[in-house]
This record gives sequence, C-alpha cells and structure tokens, in this order.
Amino acid sequence: MSEEILINVTPQETRVAIMEQGVVQELHIERNGSLGLVGNIYKGAVCRVLPGMQSAFVEIGLQRAAFLHVADMLECSGDHSEKTIQEVLQEGQPLIVQVIKEPIGTKGARLTTQISIAGRFLVYLPQQEHIGVSQRIEDEAERELLRDRLLKLLPEDREGGYIIRTMSETASDEELLADIDYLQKVWRNIQESSKMAANRSLVFQDLNLPMRVLRDVVSADTDRILVDSRETYEKLVEFGEQYAQRAVQRLEHYQGVRPLFDMYNVENEIRKAMARKVEMKSGGYLIFDQTEALTTVDVNTGSFVNGKSLSDTIFKTNLEAAQCIARQLRLRNLGGIIIIDFIDMDEDEQRAAVLDELNSKLARDRARTWVSGFSVLGLVEMTRKRTRESLAHMLCEPCAACQGRGELKTAQTVCYEILRELLRHARQFSAREFRVIASPKVIDLLMDEESQSLANLSDFIGKPVSLQADLQYAQESFEIVLL
Repeated sequence: MSEEILINVTPQETRVAIMEQGVVQELHIERNGSLGLVGNIYKGAVCRVLPGMQSAFVEIGLQRAAFLHVADMLECSGDHSEKTIQEVLQEGQPLIVQVIKEPIGTKGARLTTQISIAGRFLVYLPQQEHIGVSQRIEDEAERELLRDRLLKLLPEDREGGYIIRTMSETASDEELLADIDYLQKVWRNIQESSKMAANRSLVFQDLNLPMRVLRDVVSADTDRILVDSRETYEKLVEFGEQYAQRAVQRLEHYQGVRPLFDMYNVENEIRKAMARKVEMKSGGYLIFDQTEALTTVDVNTGSFVNGKSLSDTIFKTNLEAAQCIARQLRLRNLGGIIIIDFIDMDEDEQRAAVLDELNSKLARDRARTWVSGFSVLGLVEMTRKRTRESLAHMLCEPCAACQGRGELKTAQTVCYEILRELLRHARQFSAREFRVIASPKVIDLLMDEESQSLANLSDFIGKPVSLQADLQYAQESFEIVLL
C-alpha cells in the first residue's frame, strides 16, 4: 500500500502525518515543552513501596511520581525466582528505570527495570539473553530463519539479548551488524552516564520525533518523506546515512508556497478528529464518546438507504463503519478498552464478515490490538495498547462552562436555582437589597418569562431584587450580591 510521511516543523512543535492512499491514518505531535518520554531511561529513587498492590512509586524528576509494578521488574520476572516487591525494593533506593507508558490523565508514567534499546532492525535487551522475533512476523518458518541468521552474526561471547523487528526481513547482514554495533555503543554510554548521574535525573533520552519516524515507521511501503524544514531535513539526511540508509533516498525537502499540512488536507482531518460525530461516505455516521475508563463507538445508518433491503443496508453500513473505526482509532490514538455498538445484524455470516473487515483494517495498526466477537448484547469489545495521550487529550482541555460533560443546564434551570438561592440568602442574611449577576440569557429570562416569579419572591422576602447581565459569566454561573 502506498504510504507518504509528512513532517511539519515549527519552533514550538513537530507534527508527523502518515498518509495511506492520500488519506491521513496517523498523527503524531511532539511539543518542545513536553517531549515524549517513552524509551527514556532515568536514575530514579523509590519514594513509596505498596505491598498490597505489589508496586512502587519512583521519583524520576517529573511532575508526578512514576509507577512501577512488580511484573515489570527484572528481578521478579523469572518463573523460578519470583519475589515480592518489598523483598527487592526499599524507600530511598536508587533504581535505573525506563519509561514504557507516558503520563496519561492523572496517572504518572509507567516504568520498567527491563531496559530495551530500539534500533532500526533490532531491539537490544542488555539484561537478558533471549533472542525473540516481532509478533508481526507470523510465519513460524520465517521466524526461525531470522533467529538463526542473527545468531550467526552475533559473537559467541555476546552479552544481552535481541528482538528482531519486522524491518529486518529485508535488511542485509552489513545493516544488521551496523545496528548491533550502534546498540552496543548506546548501552555503554548509558552505563557510563548512570554511574555519574544523580538520583531523579535523565540518563538517556530517546530520539526526537522525526528521527524516531525514520527509525521505526519508514518501511518498504513508504514512497516518500516530505519535510518542510531545511534544518530538520538536513539532520534527517545525516542521521539516515548512518542508521537508515534506505530511507535517505525517500527524503524530500518540501518548499511549496502552501503549508505542507494544508496542501495534503491534514489540517482539516485534525479538525474532524476533534469532533464527536464522524460522517461516513454512504451517509451513515459514527459517534465517539471518550471517558477515562473506556471509549464507546456507536454506529448509525443516518441517511444511507441504498441497500436492497433493510438487512443489506445495515450490513453495508457496518462494513464501512469497521473500516472507518480502524482508521479513527489510529488517527485519534484511542487506547484502552473500546466498545463498538454496530447496528444489530440477524445473520451470523454478516457478523463474521464485519469482524473480519475490522481485524483486516486493524492489522496495519502499529499499536497492539485485540478484538473479541459479538457479545450477547451485540457489542464488540476490543483493546488497543495505549502508550501516550489521545489526540483529543493532547490538543484539547475540558470546557470551562460544562466541565467536560458536553451539556449545559438550560437558562430556565439556572433561573430556578437563582430563585432558590435568593430565598436561602434572605433567611440567612439581613440585606437592604439583593443583586443577581448572571449571563445575559439568564437575566433576559428573569426579566421576561420568569418576571412574575421573581416579583412574587421579592414580595415574599420583603426585599428588592435587582438584575445585572455580565458577558463574562457562563450560562451556569451566577452570583448573588448583598447590598
């Protein structure tokens, strides 16, 4: 499948769009004030051990303490040497850790003591002896062939293990040896740095976003990589000549008059990815609702009526929805538990076809996914590995007016709250007059439809009530001032 990578660089942030057949599939953003943390290695200090949860909090110099579970500790990962976390960690103990998941929401970063260093073709595991193969390479014969090939290239007295990445399938022996040499040098530098580093300090920082793209994303399907910054382009060429030679010939410096993301309609796709409703070409639509615990996707036929029958219309809508959902999950970077409410289908063959289509489109997702069958209630449950914030959480914040609910109290509801609050104030305080300050819409309603209610209350409490509209007040906000 034809793939293009667009890299837009500004002094404040770098954005990368991955295009397939001219359509945006993924968007990655890295801001200079908050660079990505996954892959970074720190010398941390244990600040709290939680035996009940078999976990610990580790200070690594970030705003929040990071989380380390016993399952992610090298000392406790063996089948025959399982230990409790209180046996291997004490408060104040220094610890070399690596970030495996970004801080998300109110949760701190997730850590591991099992260090791994990614190269273009291999991942180096300096503390282990295991030779593994990427799960994306499914053919068992090919897996064994790659494992045997790497073992022949490695010295007999090798230290550490490796995971063979999918891109190694087309790599030459010289490229694999160069990758091994690069990873060994990086590990030696990390060891030297960790000896001199203070607690709660960064020991190793992973590559920046454009270089990670060259290392991890570029594949045989990539036709070209457009970069709109000459400085970044030159750095990528220099990096590529050392570590990703096949990617260099695909690098191009974009010098067009129109902004790169405008030229390829990426800005418009970003705006759509912020919306709750996603229109499909057929006329059907999807509704995405993201909560802290999970994401729900609701499929609707909308105006689509071109099927031969109602059953055919529903089936075609669900097929298109499966394709659209797979793309939206990548574009929005939605992770964790995802519940999909397809339109009810009566035939098992149709349900199986929709699941096959969903799995087929998810196969190109770089994040690990798992999809269950249809539940008794007709829902599809799936998970997608989450290592960083979703696009919405990165670019948006909860609405100050509704606090993220997505709904506002009506002006009439607020009016009745004001009337109840006036009565409460009249009983608690002795004032010459009460003044209500609220949004213009609420004040207009109090002066018009609810004017009789306000007059009756004023007579009942025996005090005048004046009204003041203020544009700075949200619809739900109001204040009662005692005069």
